Amino acid sequence: MSNYATIITDPVADFTTLARALADRSRVRALLALSRGELCVCQLVELLDLAPSTVSRHMAVLGRSHLVRSRKDGRWVYYRRAGADAPPAAKAALEWVDRTLADTPDAVVDAEKLDRILACPVEELCRRSTPPSSA
Repeated sequence: MSNYATIITDPVADFTTLARALADRSRVRALLALSRGELCVCQLVELLDLAPSTVSRHMAVLGRSHLVRSRKDGRWVYYRRAGADAPPAAKAALEWVDRTLADTPDAVVDAEKLDRILACPVEELCRRSTPPSSA
């Protein structure tokens, strides 16, 4: 059984939800980065140079569009692109993003930045992106 229990059954609504999700540069950059594999939200924060709450909102939009999946591991949330059980429209949208944008100058710069980010331990990045708790 698919994990996409809330799949929209109205094709026009499904299309417009996907279109809105893809209409933001940061969300498209995140999708391109996730083509390399699962990433922690702190890695996406570092790549996109956005606040953790902003990245989380972007990822929620992508999740509602069935373009990404998430999992929680302790305090951290990890994202990956939708897989084989994704709705056909989401799979087609991901293929379109890759085919159209994977080799653009911006994508190349982000890929180089992501190489540096992936070389840093996730725990260190997460500490940097998490504000200290007030005790």
